[in-house]
Amino acid sequence: MFPQTRLRRLRRQSLRPLFTETQVTRNDLIMPLFFVEGAADKVPITSMPGQYRWPLSAAADVAKDLAKDGIKAVILFGIPKTKDAVASSAFAADGVIQEATRAIKAAVPDMVVITDLCACEYTDHGHCGIIHESCDGPDLDNDASLALMQKIAVSQAAAGADMVAPSCMLDGMVMAIREALDSAGYEYIPIMSYSTKFASALYGPFREAADSGFSFGDRSTYQMNPANGREALRESLLDKEEGADILMVKPASFYLDVLAQVKELGLPTAAYQVSGEYSMIKAAAQNGWIDEKRIVMESLTSIKRAGADLIITYYAQDVARWLA
Repeated sequence: MFPQTRLRRLRRQSLRPLFTETQVTRNDLIMPLFFVEGAADKVPITSMPGQYRWPLSAAADVAKDLAKDGIKAVILFGIPKTKDAVASSAFAADGVIQEATRAIKAAVPDMVVITDLCACEYTDHGHCGIIHESCDGPDLDNDASLALMQKIAVSQAAAGADMVAPSCMLDGMVMAIREALDSAGYEYIPIMSYSTKFASALYGPFREAADSGFSFGDRSTYQMNPANGREALRESLLDKEEGADILMVKPASFYLDVLAQVKELGLPTAAYQVSGEYSMIKAAAQNGWIDEKRIVMESLTSIKRAGADLIITYYAQDVARWLA
């Protein structure tokens, strides 16, 4: 009780660093990268200032630059030359993600390459798998899409991916991918599941970055309703039971309550600070309304405090430099 108890004693400037409970380190950070098949030069992503769509020829140099700043892991997204209804470019041996993986692993062998495992960038309709006619009109065919995810997973592992990250939110996706990887001799490849991925309005800038807008409907029949917390936890629990090695909550900042609950399931937990989160901070900073560095570090610290062991963020390289 006051005056014997004075919490301000430990908040003196000289003592404050000694009692910091949560600290973001470079080991926590994963940098997302976008590669465009057939591109000659990097292209700025207008809705995400400071971010680029890279040509495959730049993959090695981009990885070296990130490694120089202490980034140890990247997650790859690809934009192919051609798209079709069955996402055939997604599992091609010479696909954009497969080639980017090979280039990065050759240039920086210690870089952990995580491949986003989905079909939305590769389908001509922009949805995350095979489409069929349902009672409500065209929709994602869950079980046919599982077979597609299996082919993509094996192709990415064969190209040298250290980890696959299925983001399609299909029922049974982790079990199907685990079975395919094990059968192909890749039982050592971990699965970082987008286990609780919300149908969020925060993905807007990503649509430009990955050229993954959908031609009809939306993704609400397979991504999580932002209003549903209990169902969100159940999604992650099911992925744990199916064999996921890491669980992910996406987006991050608006769903810290869900992230804290998913952490209690006992698996390593990741959070994705998505494009909209990045762009809101960046836009406010460019207008002089906020201190960008302080806001970024505060947001990432909050994400880690809520339970994230890994944070996927477009600020990864900036943060690594600030920490250095």
